[in-house]
Parts: sequence; structure tokens; C-alpha cells
Amino acid sequence: MTSDTKNEEHKATMQALQAEQKAKRAAASDPGRGLVLVHTGDGKGKSSSAFGVVIRALGWGHKVGVVQFIKGNWITGERQFFKKLSGLSGLAEARLQPVDWHTMGEGFTWDTQDRQRDIAAAEAAFETATTMMTSGAYDLVVLDEINIALGFEYLSAETVKRALESRDKRTSVILTGRGAPDLVCAYADLVSEMGEIKHPYAAGIEAQKGIDF
Repeated sequence: MTSDTKNEEHKATMQALQAEQKAKRAAASDPGRGLVLVHTGDGKGKSSSAFGVVIRALGWGHKVGVVQFIKGNWITGERQFFKKLSGLSGLAEARLQPVDWHTMGEGFTWDTQDRQRDIAAAEAAFETATTMMTSGAYDLVVLDEINIALGFEYLSAETVKRALESRDKRTSVILTGRGAPDLVCAYADLVSEMGEIKHPYAAGIEAQKGIDF
């Protein structure tokens, strides 16, 4: 096959793909409401992906809130970044808004070792999250590691689904954490599952600043 023939075949393939994408865009419509996204699975990157969406939303001038259900006072790079957000140069011109950040968990469940205390912390965090979701003040609310709380039955999937259903139509919600329940996944508009193929921790490499936290 000559180079010219390959180029022509490639052009034809790309034209077909372009037409397909145009048709999909033409058929798509705005739902008139915020979306529900679930980031789950055993692999790394669920919260990291959610915070990427946070940055995207801020870029459009959207109002964003974050409620963390598990991480407690663990110092993370993303938490420090958003805490410093108002002090970054150039943000006045970009009109980025600070993130309303609530870290309400008490750390990993194996640290607290107290089920009732963990339930109380999860319920308090969810009360804050529900207020944010229904207020009409937010374009995006991230419920970080809420799926962990659901997996340990600190919260019920039915309760979370009802809160999602009652959210303001302006508000999109991202739920992160492994083991997202089927009921929540079925309700969501997008479900992404992170799969672990290889992880440095399994090779005895400790968590790294700026990569893992």
C-alpha cells in the first residue's frame, strides 16, 4: 500500500468519525439539571479525578463545595492548595471563587476503631453535604470518600439517594470511594471505575507528597 493510499484511507476514517461525533452532539440535549458522578473502584485516582473536575468548574466561575467523610486532619496537597486559593496571583482577573471545604471525618476507620463514633461523624458530614446540595448555592459538591462510609454502613444508600434526588437542579455532585453501592450507581449519570493494575505501595514504596497526598 502506497503512502498516498494510506493517507486517503486515514482521511476517510477520520471523516466518518467526525460525522459520527457531529450526529451525537446534534442528538444530545441539556438535561436542565446538575449531574451525579460516581468515582469508584479499587484503583488509585478517584479523589484526584474529582479534584480535577473541581478545578475545571472553578475555571468557569462555578461555586464549589467539598465535604470529606474519612480523611480527618490528614494534610493533603489538594486541601492546602484550595486553602491558599485566594492568595494566588492572577485569580482576581480569573474571578475564581474559593472552595467551601469541610473535612469532617476523623481519619481512617482502622484508626478510630469506634463504630458509633464513625457513624456520628458520617452523619454530621452528610447533614452538611445535604444542606449544601439543597441550598441552590453550589454548582458542584464533592462528597469525598462517602462510598467508604456507605460500605461500612455508617450511612444508608437509600438515604444518600434521596438526598441526591432532592438536590437543587443547579447542583452536580461527585461521590468518591471504593465500593459504591449499586443503588447509587444506578441513579448516577456517570460511573467511572478505577482499576488497579500496579501500585507502588504494593512494592513497599511509601506514599509520596504531591503524588499520593
